[in-house]
Amino acid sequence: MRFYFDYISPYAYLAWRRLPAIAARHGEAIVPVPVVFGALLSAHGTKGPAEVPAKRRYVLKDVYRKARLAGVPFMLPSAHPFNPLLALRASSLALADDAQHRLIDAVFAAIWQVGEGIETPGAVSRLAAAVGLDGDAIERAAAEPDAKARLRAQTDEAIAAGVFGVPTIAVDGELFWGVDALDLLDAYLEHREPVPAELVARWEALPASIQRRM
Repeated sequence: MRFYFDYISPYAYLAWRRLPAIAARHGEAIVPVPVVFGALLSAHGTKGPAEVPAKRRYVLKDVYRKARLAGVPFMLPSAHPFNPLLALRASSLALADDAQHRLIDAVFAAIWQVGEGIETPGAVSRLAAAVGLDGDAIERAAAEPDAKARLRAQTDEAIAAGVFGVPTIAVDGELFWGVDALDLLDAYLEHREPVPAELVARWEALPASIQRRM
């Protein structure tokens, strides 16, 4: 299963904490795919929750409630929105699976569990070193053009696959968006998909009888 995420999303943090148990239960491997959430929004002509004041306030309460119910530690970061690009590029490097997962664990925990910022020089290096990686080498590589191109390519791939938000999990061509979709993902992997293909085809063919004026 492909896990499309951006560190800027607290929902991606909650999903990352819950997803391993679902993957293990069904014998699935998690393939993390860092993407730029802002680019997804631009591609689909939408706004992020932090850009809509009413949503921004709601999201804090919603995430905190979900974290408490799931028993997942949660703390506000030092700023939001923040610039996640260096951390996303570092997490996109050609690392061994275990090393990549450890780095992602460390970055998510620093932001949403400890409340640290990741934008200051050396922050990514320090987090990588804390999980047994060569932090200086990773931070240097993350600043190189190849790392920037890799993150752009992953984001473009996500957009082409129909991904419009984070977190999104892709399995067998099916997309499951948001932490609320994890239970639906679990059911799908148990072959309990309730949506018939003909219903989807009918939905896609329905005409629009009104257009909203922007």
